[in-house]
Amino acid sequence: MSTTPEWVMIGGEGPESYNQNSSYQRALLEAAKEKMSEIISAKLSLELISDRFYVADFGCASGPNTFVAVQNIIDAVEEKYKKETGQNPVDNIEFQVLFNDFTNNDFNTLFQALPAARRYYSAGVPGSFFERVLPKKSFHIGVINYAFHFTSKIPKGITDRDSPSWNRDMHCTGFNEAVKQAYLDQYSADTKDLLDARAEEIVSGGLMLLFGSCLRDGDKMSETSKGIVMDFIGESLNDLAQQGIIDQDK
Repeated sequence: MSTTPEWVMIGGEGPESYNQNSSYQRALLEAAKEKMSEIISAKLSLELISDRFYVADFGCASGPNTFVAVQNIIDAVEEKYKKETGQNPVDNIEFQVLFNDFTNNDFNTLFQALPAARRYYSAGVPGSFFERVLPKKSFHIGVINYAFHFTSKIPKGITDRDSPSWNRDMHCTGFNEAVKQAYLDQYSADTKDLLDARAEEIVSGGLMLLFGSCLRDGDKMSETSKGIVMDFIGESLNDLAQQGIIDQDK
């Protein structure tokens, strides 16, 4: 993208910061730790584990959740190495962690909060700087936690009142099929671009770990408790707009 999106996480440690409002994302990482370890144990080849091992977090924000993700990965890699070689990974592996996010992400807060007892070296890699400075096939494990659900732009027609895919609601829960399809098409294109880019950067045999909320195929967001609530709120706001109390676009 040519411009920095508006959804960069709020930095610092204030009441509106990501730091203070990301317990849900942290809970997912903690809940998924065992599954993460199983995947690394089963899929990661020891042939990739040499004297230096690179881990990249795409969408690190300002912390502290990225530290949980990174440490879970390192713990799993060390456990596999120790179990299969009988050697101490601390003596043989140097871990390098690359924290990646948009250029105006609050890397200052992130590095001020780095765990004192960490067993890795680290660097902040803003925006596309990652692909410009590092050679292709450079990292071994990448992780994306709750940063896989954004689209690069608003789908065509969503804001056009004359379009069948105009989204008159405050949220897309799938109730409007045309709106849902517009978002799905945009998300599919963005997902392909993202995975293609990561495929060029990850070593052959490396792993990409993706975490986030999702629904099973066939389940509709509009039929979930969260979707129903969002639709109720949206209808209420539409009623206010029709009465002229608020503007429809707002």
